[in-house]
Amino acid sequence: MITEVARITPDVVMRPATPADADGLARARLRSRAHLERWEPTRPEDYFTSRAQAARLRVQLEECRAGRAAPWVLDREGEIVGSVTLSAVSLGPFRSGTLGYWIDVDHVGRGLATAAVTRACVAADTELGLHRVEAGTLLDNVPSQRVLAKCGFEEFGVAPAYLHIDGAWRDHRLFQRILNDRTP
Repeated sequence: MITEVARITPDVVMRPATPADADGLARARLRSRAHLERWEPTRPEDYFTSRAQAARLRVQLEECRAGRAAPWVLDREGEIVGSVTLSAVSLGPFRSGTLGYWIDVDHVGRGLATAAVTRACVAADTELGLHRVEAGTLLDNVPSQRVLAKCGFEEFGVAPAYLHIDGAWRDHRLFQRILNDRTP
């Protein structure tokens, strides 16, 4: 389990998510709902409540304890302004994880995503011992593709009908970053 807190900008830290983050996540997700909906699965109304965020956190933290995930929040002076999650962590000869992230609508364009993805890759390498991290974006999500490119990810393919996003099965560009060449 990752326990380190990292300052990623002068006023934002990236820290492991905790059950106490449910209210802050609900506020940030509700505030950013319209901004994020074209990039995400269709969400039920209760997704934007503290209760639903607490349930999501319970699942994520259970996955974290099992070594299959690492969920972080971006915290700006007690306010949640984004989230980064490594999920589907696989060890053995694969040593890989899948990266997902979002930034609060009021904090987009300030370098938070780039700083958070960079920090997540450091943790994936040094704390989780992963060999690679992968991420996917919708074909037209150019801002997220720029973040991944700045963080050393390379595109390795397109997955047709990869995820059900904003009401339909959508094609995705797939990216990966090789973190190291260590023997597992």
